[in-house]
Amino acid sequence: MSSDLDLDRAGEFVLALMALELHDDGRAWKGYPWEVLAHLNAKGLISDPRTKAKSVVLTHAGEAIAR
Repeated sequence: MSSDLDLDRAGEFVLALMALELHDDGRAWKGYPWEVLAHLNAKGLISDPRTKAKSVVLTHAGEAIAR
């Protein structure tokens, strides 16, 4: 990823996309850049993306922002 990437803006965009694909009680596929997923996790908006699962869970705060 580019070093001048605005992680907050990218995170908002990824959360909006995740809102469109939510399944199984707030889960979303984690096919997004790892740098952005790690940033969202650090902000407490998604579960830890460093698992073997192919999806992450949006927290209540993450779901609110996503919608």
